[in-house]
Amino acid sequence: MKKTILIGKIGSGKTTLIQRVERRAIAEEKTQMVVYNDFFIDTPGEYVEIRSLYRVLIVTASDADVIAFAQSCIDDEIRFAPGLASVFPKEVIGIVTKIDAAADDSDIIRAREILELAGAGRIFEVSALMDMGVNELVNYLNER
Repeated sequence: MKKTILIGKIGSGKTTLIQRVERRAIAEEKTQMVVYNDFFIDTPGEYVEIRSLYRVLIVTASDADVIAFAQSCIDDEIRFAPGLASVFPKEVIGIVTKIDAAADDSDIIRAREILELAGAGRIFEVSALMDMGVNELVNYLNER
């Protein structure tokens, strides 16, 4: 599997998605520092919420094969700078999270638009809690 760094604001579902993919018990955890797993790099949400910390993301992303921006579809706040993906010399994908909690399709569409504005290429829609769309993402990350 490609080493993937997950970047997104606090509560966007990054850690829960990692727990699901790694088949660990789903437990609420607040990521306090960068966490390296076998296939994932989990980042604190503050790193994208405080733009002066973008440099930490850029340096940390050098250890990854893929950069993944995570945007919860139940959060309409934009924390990704427009074109942010252009600072990473690697593939950037988008992940719309918490699709099971969307009020309707417009929530998912809005999250996709936020990720597209940030420059994410391929976009996946997932619910880690309900295990929806996770296999498609994992299959993509397993491609050579």
